[in-house]
Amino acid sequence: MTDKRKAYEEKLEAQFEEWNAQIALLKAKADKAKADARIEYYKNIEALENKQKEAGSRLQELKSAGDEAWEEVKTGAEKAWDEVKATYHNVASKFK
Repeated sequence: MTDKRKAYEEKLEAQFEEWNAQIALLKAKADKAKADARIEYYKNIEALENKQKEAGSRLQELKSAGDEAWEEVKTGAEKAWDEVKATYHNVASKFK
């Protein structure tokens, strides 16, 4: 495994953990909302968690991919990561 590959995977792992923390914060905010808003917030958080789970699966694929398949898997992982980021920003904007 190259140092560049290892660093990239570690960066994604760190981002994944950051999302866990951000989702926990969103859940805490949702818990403080009124009942109707809380239901809507949790629907949005669930969508975000689903995107994050998919990204986590892509990360695992990336870690286990052979050198020749790694670049291809990396492209799929980056797409999943972009979807999580977009979903997170969309959900977080609804909490303001």
